[in-house]
Amino acid sequence: MRRLGKQDAVELLADPDRPGAWTLLVGSTPQSYVDLDDPLYLDFEYMRRIGHVVDAAAPGGEPLRVLHLGGGALSLARYVAASRPGSRQVAVEADAAVVELVRERLPLRQPARRAASRTSASRGRVTVRVGDARATLADLRPASFDVVISDVFAGARTPAHLTSVEYAAAARAVLTPDGIFVANMGDGPPLAHARARAATALSVFADVCVMADAPVLRGRRFGNLVLVAADVGLPVTVLTRCIAADPFPARLLHGTDLDRFVGGAKPITDATAELSPQPPPEAFAPG
Repeated sequence: MRRLGKQDAVELLADPDRPGAWTLLVGSTPQSYVDLDDPLYLDFEYMRRIGHVVDAAAPGGEPLRVLHLGGGALSLARYVAASRPGSRQVAVEADAAVVELVRERLPLRQPARRAASRTSASRGRVTVRVGDARATLADLRPASFDVVISDVFAGARTPAHLTSVEYAAAARAVLTPDGIFVANMGDGPPLAHARARAATALSVFADVCVMADAPVLRGRRFGNLVLVAADVGLPVTVLTRCIAADPFPARLLHGTDLDRFVGGAKPITDATAELSPQPPPEAFAPG
């Protein structure tokens, strides 16, 4: 488990415009945004895009089994619990300090354990584990989740062992046959990391798409890209419509557009994996 030094200090920053809303920072890098009074509110654009994937993963309101690799402040777990009551979720977070702070300051509203036999099945539950995302995958039952969300960062970079073909295959193994894998990626010009991550997903899954702001996809600035993969046809039309209607519209690459984006990039293996690129200093500067 990664030890936290001064550069990795965990803190919460209150949002003066939304009472009950907080940003979780690790080493001054924003990791999560949570509104305790409105769990359906997703402030970060990339989280909103992942929210669209969750919305399209099953008919409205139907419970899902969701694995969150990278828990943070549990923003997406709260979103799933609110939008799909009865969902069973597991969140894996590597930093015990993050888990402790979130448990104390941003508690989840969940059914009481003593009433679990009567209420948990209908209201759902989020189980939080401290551990490494990839190691946890090896301990889970095959085909036990409908959605796997990979949003793991050590500071502002994704650990190398969570970018490879072997990692994607391990995530695929715990998905149901029609399950969906989602990964948040950080990259900037020339987008070599994102292209290789897309190539990696294409080597493991039958269908893949990537969503991001147009300037990010054009290699004009650093930003978040959301990769979505499955062994069944992805809801590309629905996702394209949703992200186009967001406050900050995004583009979706799929099919030949994604092939052009990938170009000659090769899949990442454990032997070639590296940390994702370090964001420039201005990436998290106030707008």
